[in-house]
Amino acid sequence: MSKKLVTKDMIILDVIQKWPELMEVFFDYGVHCVGCGMAEFESIEQGAGLHGIDVDEMVSDLNEVARDLPAPEEAQ
Repeated sequence: MSKKLVTKDMIILDVIQKWPELMEVFFDYGVHCVGCGMAEFESIEQGAGLHGIDVDEMVSDLNEVARDLPAPEEAQ
């Protein structure tokens, strides 16, 4: 089983900063708050809940895409 990269307790903005390509997955789910002020404080689970989305399904899709991306560089 592959390592989980994205978890539902992660802050949306943190995920987008690590993997900008994942914005498309959020958009596909109708979560357009990746550019709003709440993305800085809101977890994926909170965002999914506000939009009536199955968070586990969305996290699975986020991880499916993230696994194919280069590892994000960690802050020095």
